[in-house]
Parts: sequence; C-alpha cells; structure tokens
Amino acid sequence: MDPVRRPNAATVVADRIRDYIVEVGLGPGDPLPTEAVLCDELGVSRSSVREALRRLDALDFVEVRHGSGSFVGEVSLKPLVESVSFRGLIDRRSAAETLRDIVEVRRALDLGHAELVVDALTGTRQDRLRSLVTSMVERAGRGEHFPDEDRAFHAELLRGASPNLLAENLLSAFWDIHTTLVGDFEMSPPKDIALTAAAHGAMLDTAVAGDLEGYREAVKQHYAPLLRALGGAAPDHAVR
Repeated sequence: MDPVRRPNAATVVADRIRDYIVEVGLGPGDPLPTEAVLCDELGVSRSSVREALRRLDALDFVEVRHGSGSFVGEVSLKPLVESVSFRGLIDRRSAAETLRDIVEVRRALDLGHAELVVDALTGTRQDRLRSLVTSMVERAGRGEHFPDEDRAFHAELLRGASPNLLAENLLSAFWDIHTTLVGDFEMSPPKDIALTAAAHGAMLDTAVAGDLEGYREAVKQHYAPLLRALGGAAPDHAVR
C-alpha cells in the first residue's frame, strides 16, 4: 500500500483499504492489518485510519470488533435497507410510494424467475413448501398475517430454482424494507389475506404441475391485493 499524501485522508484511506481487500483477495470474515500497521503503510494518523474503518463499517465492507480488531464485512445490502427504510419512515407519502415500488420489484423478480422455478419444481413433492402453504392458509383462516411463512416460501422457491446469491440478497433486502414500512398501513382485510394465502398454494401447485402460464398467473394473483391497496398495479405484460 502506497503512502497517502492527499487532503481528506479518511476518505482516501477508506478507498485504499477497499483496494487492499481486493488486491490481497480477502473474503468475509478475514482479518485486516492492525490500525498500527495501516498507519505505517499508508503514512496517515491513527485518527484517519479509525475514521476510515468507521465509514467502511457503516457500509458493511468492514466489521470492527472492539478488542479483536477489524475484519472484512459481509458486504451485504444492509446500508441499502437502512437508507430506503429510513427515507420511508420520515415521510409517509414516500413510504407508500417506496412500499409500492418494493412490491412491484418483488413481483418482477418472481415473474422473472418463473421459468426457472417451474423447471426446478415440476414433478417434485416439495414437502417444505407445502407445509408453509398449509400454515399460511391456517393463519389466514384465523384472520392472521403470515410474514414469516411468506418470506420463507419465496426464499425457498428462489433458492431451489437458481443458485443466484445476488438475487437471494436482493429478495432479503426487499423483504426487510417491506417489513419495516408495511406496519404503518392497514391494507389487508381478511378476504385479501385469504386470497394471498390461496395464491401461494396456486403458485406451488402450478409449478409442480409444470404449468408455466398458470404459475405466472398465480404470481400476479398473489401480489394483486397488496398492489391494489397501495394504489398501483403492475402491467400484465410485466417480465416474462
């Protein structure tokens, strides 16, 4: 690492630490050099190194463990989740728009993976997914929401259809934002809760049956009540 000789040292140090992680080939959980070593190699003060590490920690590029040192972070979408959620929390109108956008993106993800899901599930038993659907239907019958089962269902579908870590991370991030913002809205009467639960069952049934068009229609039916309540509806010609 070359010595830093420019203003705004903390910003430059943060960039150099990121470069170092890439150049050395470090991965999540790997230890970084100590603050003293970073100071010597970059030619900057300890305060600049600490500020740089704090910035990287906030972005989940680095994890600072007090008393243990600094390590490469998980590099998750946590900063995105926190930023978008906070924006919605401080502006109710923005929250409604953001939540609608999130639901539409989730819908697009499900439709975009439709062919992969159907190919992967055709002719299989899917006991885990069937159990989740049963739980959703039972809870809907009691007028209860089922966010845990809903989230697990979609994660299981995506994981089984495609080993795409980015898609999984995006789905998880969208769910986190959805969960944070949806609490401020009362928009799921018992009828809609029941329709949503039934749509999950239809998604599973059509996928196992190899019915691609039926699966796509079930996805649309799944999101229809929520989009209607939020005042938006994605076009029928959305991702195919």
